[in-house]
Amino acid sequence: MAGDSPRYHFPARKPSAWIPPVISLHMNPRKICSLLIVFVLCSISYLFGVWRHGGIGLTTAVRPSCVPTTEGNDQPTQQRLDFSSHHSAGDGGIELGVRARKSYPACDVKYSEYTPCEDTTRSLRFPRERLIYRERHCPAEDERVKCRIPAPSGYKTPFRWPASRDLAWYANVPHKELTVEKAVQNWIRFEGDRFRFPGGGTMFPNGADAYIDDIGKLINLSDGSIRTAIDTGCGVASWGAYLLSRDIIAMSFAPRDSHEAQVQFALERGVPALIGVIASKRLPYPSRAFDMAHCSRCLIPWGQHDGAYLIEVDRILRPGGYWILSGPPIRWKKYWSGWDRTKEDLNAEQLQIENVTNSLCWKKLIERDDIAIWQKPLNHINCKKYKRVKKNGPPLCSTASHNPDQAWYTNLETCLTPLPEVESAEDVAGGEVENWPKRATAVPPRISRGTVNGITSETFEQDHKLWKRRISYYKTVNNQLGQAGRYRNILDMNAFLGGFAANLIEDPLWVMNVVPVDAKINTLGIIYERGLIGTYQNWCEAMSTYPRTYDLIHADSVFSLYKNRCEMEDIMLEMDRILRPEGSLIIRDDVDVLVQVKRIADALNWDNQIVDHEDGPLEREKLLFAVKTYWTAPPSSD
Repeated sequence: MAGDSPRYHFPARKPSAWIPPVISLHMNPRKICSLLIVFVLCSISYLFGVWRHGGIGLTTAVRPSCVPTTEGNDQPTQQRLDFSSHHSAGDGGIELGVRARKSYPACDVKYSEYTPCEDTTRSLRFPRERLIYRERHCPAEDERVKCRIPAPSGYKTPFRWPASRDLAWYANVPHKELTVEKAVQNWIRFEGDRFRFPGGGTMFPNGADAYIDDIGKLINLSDGSIRTAIDTGCGVASWGAYLLSRDIIAMSFAPRDSHEAQVQFALERGVPALIGVIASKRLPYPSRAFDMAHCSRCLIPWGQHDGAYLIEVDRILRPGGYWILSGPPIRWKKYWSGWDRTKEDLNAEQLQIENVTNSLCWKKLIERDDIAIWQKPLNHINCKKYKRVKKNGPPLCSTASHNPDQAWYTNLETCLTPLPEVESAEDVAGGEVENWPKRATAVPPRISRGTVNGITSETFEQDHKLWKRRISYYKTVNNQLGQAGRYRNILDMNAFLGGFAANLIEDPLWVMNVVPVDAKINTLGIIYERGLIGTYQNWCEAMSTYPRTYDLIHADSVFSLYKNRCEMEDIMLEMDRILRPEGSLIIRDDVDVLVQVKRIADALNWDNQIVDHEDGPLEREKLLFAVKTYWTAPPSSD
């Protein structure tokens, strides 16, 4: 990690030979006059276009890299972007005010961990019942901060995966509270200038790896049938961290609460995570998204509120998916005294859970040692018959008014999300997905069954090939994208079918695929059927994550999508907040839009350059490659 990495830059394209036109002396004078008139008109048109788009600055930005420039000497120079990281172990910090030019000011150091929509001060205005105050509550327009969030003094580039699974720099997340509060449970230890994550947890004192092995003895974790998982109340996400070696990717979430920075630790470890809570709103995921859901002493009152929380888990579980519960009230007869609760209370809680799961038509597969596992049915043929006879538990939601994939500020419901119709009791509702890794490239059932308007199998195949070619082009511009370990946490702000992420699955990284709620087509369900993960997001608001979450941000037509919806600078300030120092950006959009993006990128102190589309300079769509410069808050006087 120590020392500087080699510098990388935009490759120069070899110029083709130029052959001057030949004008014959015997050419008709009228033809010569016509040629001169055309030349003059073209020149005037070109100069007018340059003036209209901001003068010479634009022509410099979009000039093909093969064209040399001279800057005060006779030697051609070439603009370079450095994509490598330089602030690893042993590097000193750079204080505020990196460049003395007009720019967005730096925020006060108190904002270094600012999460706009989960602000702990603003949350106090909202009800505490059902943890509503810990849900998303974004700032009003006059409360937005218009400054750049600083990294803490001494910030370093995180350890590369897989070392990051076990190690994080103290300077990056300077909080020792969990090392004291969870010392007995082996969550996290402080060692000099870093934290170590031994892989322990409240319900897995022998480590997450051994705990997952125990689960693997009860259900099959190795054949690729389980690929996507969700961990509710994830702690520092050790369960998700150790699943990755088994080719299972978990979406971990926890609220911003008294367990200081638990999600931030997860992200520093290179594990997918979001700030979130299951309270009064649906989780921001589509129906039938996850093969497995998990709660290890997550302290969620599953049986309360008419079973609303388990009903929500049922909505996002795939047919045949598993729900795993360890901790209270499982094995309460053995642990009740240590949990500081009465036998009667724990027994009542377990009965509540059993009643709700029965009403959801789940089958309890097993309860062994500290683990209990339920399975969701493949379809609702028998469930409908059961409900007609028993007439208890939540009714099936009305298909006319119920959109199972709508999940952005959508209230929780106490009706059961109906599964798609099937012909027989053995059929998988909605269609069966392939095992991983075939799942990534197979046509998802939502497409093959024609349930997503405008998306066909041909569309899917073409999109996958398109992104294969685009990523190949990206790697010629930023060759560190092809180097294992440089980027770990990646965000795709407008993922569509997940083609960008699917073409990176061989690399040691993960992609958070965002489907904007303003997109014309809701494709997040397709992304999950490919074995990828993602979330819904409105980019006029802040994302539910900590500053410095991502190593690379990819934005395809995001600014065109949000034109006239909100301010471009607010979206870019949010991108700056969630991008690590020396993190990279790839922004695709119409050239006129990118010119405006570039002006703000300059003001944000990003090193950036506009380059041609992969299909050549005649395409209106261009790409802006950028690197966020390294800077931190000044050292504390303490």
